Amino acid sequence: MEQKTCGGSKDNEKLAWWQLSLIGVGCIIGTGFFLGSSIAIQMTGPSVVFAFILASCGTYIVFEALAKMSAKDPQKGSFRSYAKKAYGRWAGFSSGWVYWCSEMLIIGSQLTAISLLSKFWFPQIPLWMFASVFAVCGLLVLFIGTKAFGKLETVFAVMKVAAIFMFIVIAVLALTGVINGDPKAGVPRSVNGFFPNGGIGFWSSLLFAFYAHGGIEVMGVMAINLRNKEDAPKSGKVMLGILGLIYVTALSLALLLIPWTAFQPDKSPFAMALLSYHLDFFPHVFNAAIIIAGFSTMSASLFSVTTILLTLSEEGDAPAIFSKQTKKKRKVPLPAVALTSVGLILSIISSLLLPKNVYEYVTTAAGLMLLYNWFFLLTLYHRLIEPTAGDKVKRVIGMILVFAAVSGTLFHQASRPGFFISLAFVTVIAVVVLILRKKWKKEEAHHHSGHTS
Repeated sequence: MEQKTCGGSKDNEKLAWWQLSLIGVGCIIGTGFFLGSSIAIQMTGPSVVFAFILASCGTYIVFEALAKMSAKDPQKGSFRSYAKKAYGRWAGFSSGWVYWCSEMLIIGSQLTAISLLSKFWFPQIPLWMFASVFAVCGLLVLFIGTKAFGKLETVFAVMKVAAIFMFIVIAVLALTGVINGDPKAGVPRSVNGFFPNGGIGFWSSLLFAFYAHGGIEVMGVMAINLRNKEDAPKSGKVMLGILGLIYVTALSLALLLIPWTAFQPDKSPFAMALLSYHLDFFPHVFNAAIIIAGFSTMSASLFSVTTILLTLSEEGDAPAIFSKQTKKKRKVPLPAVALTSVGLILSIISSLLLPKNVYEYVTTAAGLMLLYNWFFLLTLYHRLIEPTAGDKVKRVIGMILVFAAVSGTLFHQASRPGFFISLAFVTVIAVVVLILRKKWKKEEAHHHSGHTS
């Protein structure tokens, strides 16, 4: 979900497998975890930890499929190129545009999240003002060039991980009584304690657990830069292992500190968990870290969106104008940036009209569209790779988990609008594909007649 330029890898530099693992960890941790996990806790209570474990397993299955395809046949377009190879041009077109739309919605959700968090310091300033300032800063980042952005992104990644480790250390000190205060929660003693909202609540929370893992596509794209292409699955195992450990540890500690009912959907669960300990510095430091995390993900998504649009345009799957770039030393695809800006303006307007619900709606739609691509990736996997018996079993498990995360949104009132927003996007793309298929057939016929003559 997040970025191609993440981690600052240059094309001429080859990565060790562990470097790709660390880049993956830095790229994936964003407001989906820092803020979205609050929504998941509200839906399912302490069982959110199980939801995250299941999401880690599902994410690993999808990543392994992508990594095996990358190891066999490294492609610049990664999952989009594999879709095209497996099913033809319509699949590459659809996959690319669903990803582009998903990224646009992710930018909107990150923008809303960091604007909500900024109100922590300036509650009187309206949400849209923060959103406008962050949007302008994000667009300015587009013009600094990939190399400089890569270095910036690495610094951001270190800050994100450091913030979570700081929370883990303070939470352990609080639970062991080193820091004064009374842990009010503890471990639930019954099934009802773990699943206070039943199976439906748990089912609905799966999407937000998956959303916190969004960004594995980045590793698929960056697998081209590995010294040994065969190391792609190993780097994914290590990355998802580290990520799963960080996520589950941090969430478990937060739930041990305060009752799950005390969490609020628009506030970070980690800041809320330590509220009663009167650590004056912590909310400020952690809030700043989350804003940095959100801004880095948003900026990287802006890079990703313009790059995807550029490649779609170059292959004739988007209007030719979007592949036009400035002729200066640092080439900037101005028409592609202009379209991205329109998307940003729309997300600011929506945050102005729906200040309370917009984050949840947009997050749901973005997460769903990401999962549609994951599901598609699992369906095409067996066409490009000779699967073993184990691969077939894992593929079915992965598809069930992804389907569960998608269908769970129908049972939750706040998530349902996001589901229909995502369907609207997919329907528009499907209609465009149907219209363009005639044109593509004519082009192919013309191409073949040109060859035969």
